[in-house]
Amino acid sequence: MSGPTYMQFHLAFLLPVVAMLLAAATVTRTRAIRSTVWPVGRPVYWTGVAIVTLVAVIYTTPWDNYLIARGVWGYGDGRTIAHLGFAPVGEYAFFVIQPILTALWLGQLTLRPGWPEPAGLGKIADWGRVLEVGRLGLGLRLIGVVAAVSIGVFGGLALATPDTFYLGAILVWAAPVLFVQWVVGLPQLLYQRRTVALGVAVPTLYLWIIDRVALATGIWYISPTYTTGIELFGLPIEEALFFLVTNLFVVQGLVLFRWVVDRWA
Repeated sequence: MSGPTYMQFHLAFLLPVVAMLLAAATVTRTRAIRSTVWPVGRPVYWTGVAIVTLVAVIYTTPWDNYLIARGVWGYGDGRTIAHLGFAPVGEYAFFVIQPILTALWLGQLTLRPGWPEPAGLGKIADWGRVLEVGRLGLGLRLIGVVAAVSIGVFGGLALATPDTFYLGAILVWAAPVLFVQWVVGLPQLLYQRRTVALGVAVPTLYLWIIDRVALATGIWYISPTYTTGIELFGLPIEEALFFLVTNLFVVQGLVLFRWVVDRWA
């Protein structure tokens, strides 16, 4: 079967965007009036990107290979070059390129000044504020725990039937990461909610579009057996959720990394 290959997909839709974002970041981030997620003169941001990318590859590889082996999705004839396990090399390249693309976009966005924490409020007169902020942070983290556990439970139930299997697999896979991120820093993420939302929305929308192109051209396909059949402009809702969740992982991870770096500094 003739048609574009997985590697050609990267060359057409991902690598040029990464190059453009890198060029734009080089020009615009130094001119930002407010503090950006990628702080000027501090290459430590890319340490965070490397950590997030490494975790993404390690965490996603067994899940991805299992779903391919199960038949949840597959690839068109002649569209892949080589495989490691059940996944093509192009899939592993996607694991690396997507976090970099999202990180380049996120790095140009500005942050609200400060962080919502009682650190540094050491005077006696400030103890009331310390307790107030502490209780609020604990309450938000408990909400995060309940939300993440609920996602995992719902996903586990969805695994029981074939037509919700892919949906359930995404939710069960996402729940532990969301649990950790929300327990560690949900108050900080909500404080920077505009940056988080914009950081997730733009790359997610772009990945939805190119995923739809890949499905239409037969680079990969999604099994109707394991999906609900619900589509968003021709894109299976499961695929839309997958890219939303993965970009949320990257953006939340990098915002929290910036928070940690600021605390150390």
